[in-house]
Amino acid sequence: MPSGSQKRTRIQRVAALELPPSPFERIVESFQRAEVLWRIGLCTAAALILWAVVRGWAPPFAYWRDYTPPRNIVAKVTFQILDKKATEDAREKAARQIRYVYQQDPAALIQYRAALKNAAAEVGAAATLADLRAGVWREFSPPAMPNVEAPSKDEEEKEFQKLHAAVDNKEKRAAFEKSIDRAFSEIQQKGILEKLDQQPDEGNQTEIEIHPVGASTFASVVPVAEVRSGEAIAQLHSHLKTELASPEIAQRVFYWIKPKLEKLTTLTKDVDGIRNNADEARKRVKDMFTPYNANETPLAKAGQPLDDNALDLLKREYDAEMAALTPSQRLTRSLAIFGMFAALYLMSGFYIYARSRPLLSDFGRFAGLLGLCVITVALCVMASGDPIRADWRAELVPLLLFAMTLSIAYSQELALLLCAALALVVVVALGQGLAAYVTLLSAAATAIFLLGRIRTRTKLIYVGICSGAVGMLTAIGVGVLDNQPFDSLLIREAGRVAVCAIAAGFLMTGLLPFIEKLFGVLTDISLLEIGDPAHPLLQELVRRAPGTYNHSINVASIAEAAAESIGAHALLVRVGAYFHDIGKMLKPGYFVENSGFEANRHEALVPAMSTLIIIAHIKDGADLARQHHLPRPIIDFIQQHHGTTLVEYFFHRASEQSESNPDAGSVDEASYRYPGPKPQTKEGAVLMMADAVESASRALVDPAPARIEGLVHEIATKRLLDDQFDECGLTLQELQIIEDSLVKSLTAVYHGRVKYPDQRSA
Repeated sequence: MPSGSQKRTRIQRVAALELPPSPFERIVESFQRAEVLWRIGLCTAAALILWAVVRGWAPPFAYWRDYTPPRNIVAKVTFQILDKKATEDAREKAARQIRYVYQQDPAALIQYRAALKNAAAEVGAAATLADLRAGVWREFSPPAMPNVEAPSKDEEEKEFQKLHAAVDNKEKRAAFEKSIDRAFSEIQQKGILEKLDQQPDEGNQTEIEIHPVGASTFASVVPVAEVRSGEAIAQLHSHLKTELASPEIAQRVFYWIKPKLEKLTTLTKDVDGIRNNADEARKRVKDMFTPYNANETPLAKAGQPLDDNALDLLKREYDAEMAALTPSQRLTRSLAIFGMFAALYLMSGFYIYARSRPLLSDFGRFAGLLGLCVITVALCVMASGDPIRADWRAELVPLLLFAMTLSIAYSQELALLLCAALALVVVVALGQGLAAYVTLLSAAATAIFLLGRIRTRTKLIYVGICSGAVGMLTAIGVGVLDNQPFDSLLIREAGRVAVCAIAAGFLMTGLLPFIEKLFGVLTDISLLEIGDPAHPLLQELVRRAPGTYNHSINVASIAEAAAESIGAHALLVRVGAYFHDIGKMLKPGYFVENSGFEANRHEALVPAMSTLIIIAHIKDGADLARQHHLPRPIIDFIQQHHGTTLVEYFFHRASEQSESNPDAGSVDEASYRYPGPKPQTKEGAVLMMADAVESASRALVDPAPARIEGLVHEIATKRLLDDQFDECGLTLQELQIIEDSLVKSLTAVYHGRVKYPDQRSA
């Protein structure tokens, strides 16, 4: 031992021992990987979108038309509702009590005032009553009264001289006219009317608004008593007494003006002004509300279906509740929603990790699945309609389309799990209860269980009908358990479920080709269409390589039976077998089944070149399949049906030539293997076995059952030992079942025949 080295002690060896990481350490380590962080980020983004779609910060409106509450619904918060009728009545009452607007046109009063001045001027110009124009003095005299003696001429002259003395010169006449102007100023401003131009129940009867003609903005409030004819004329009389020199002169002037004013109306109704006042009065009236107290006022009665009035009341209570939500309450509900999302993520994620790990490892498919879930929830919320108008409520349709899509694209188990999760999200988003959840899930589960293999398009319609029937019966059952009365409303609701399910079946029939293309899956319908013998590639294969075509038909027959025996997709294997060797049509003469009686072309080629030609039919076949738009699973069969097996004939031939030639180098086995990949599915493994045993069985001189069995077992053992089945999940038990099926099929093909006396050997 070198001097520099020392033997470690037992404690050092124990300390150097590294134990495997604990589960917690493995979880922490996985969270440090970029691909895991990307998936967590994607899930978080999906959760945020779902939170926005379902309005996770606020509880939903949980009632809909025709729902029968089992108990009285009382207000959860105090709120008030606008009483439209009371408000409208109050506004109309206010409009009826406004002051009417009148416009004052003083033109007539101005004319009478001017005429009065002119008459007074005539009195001042006449020296005696006899000199005055006839009729002028009569207007200044009191009206004749029955049974009253008229005054004498001397008395008349005396009275005339009093008025004459007040206006007999220019100065006195000017003073008189100014007094008349002052006396008339108030009546000219306010106006005069015989009676109000409005009904007793229209507007204010004690006050009106008056404005000059053409000046509506300068209105003044005037008592009605001051503008009525009697009061206005009496007020003018009073002003005349105040302004004129003597009561006698004022009385004479009043005699002149009174008859002219008694029938005069200078005020007219302003319709626009009245309308504006009414509108302003209506606006000043505040809205009137009916109060509803929390935990006291019933909003809907037990046992009575919700009608428009009850729903409107409940919606207003819901709006008040939403307005009263505090930020902390919204945050609490949001966290609860995210908690539900996290629980559903964990449940679904554990299943996918345990049963469908390739889906989890493929980021594109994983993102597509999350996107499909988000879109489905959004469509369910949109299709649920308005609970108040109840215009459609078709949330079942997107959920059923989602269930059938996942069942076709992935598996029935995954479809059932995710449908249960999404149904829960939809029910929470719509504010529905356990009854709605059971109905949705029962209809979706029925569609998933009945879907299976789709060999006809009508099957989707039948699935929709059966799903609708189950959903309808479930809706009736859970409705009765939810204390809903068994009446026409419940039957109609159940009928809605049935109609939605049937509609989903019809929609899925039309969407099926797009789903197949989008998810890269094949249904039996598509496989039957692709496997039609009239397909251009198969027709070209018949024309160019009839031997290969016959080989493909035989392989399809025995491979289908073998796949059926282990529960694999038999129709997919059969159609894949039709196309697995289409690459041989480009160089058909180099393959023994097409050479016939021609010389073997490989005799003129070195083994390496022959191997390249043989192996090339894999790439050529895949290229032809892509050019003719064959689906991915068929291309996989073409690329995987030989796996990475050895081209044994040419490898042994090259080895023999290398051994006989000392100067030749060693033969590289990798150069004589197919490029692969190895079969990735059980169906690919079945096709590999069927292709190999069908080709090998043709070389049997005496295809007895025992020899066929030995040949099949030998080929299966070679493929197993060559690790060709390592990536397809095939078990040894299934391999044994495949062997038995292939033996039976080949024995049936090469069964013994009775030799007739005149039959000669070929």
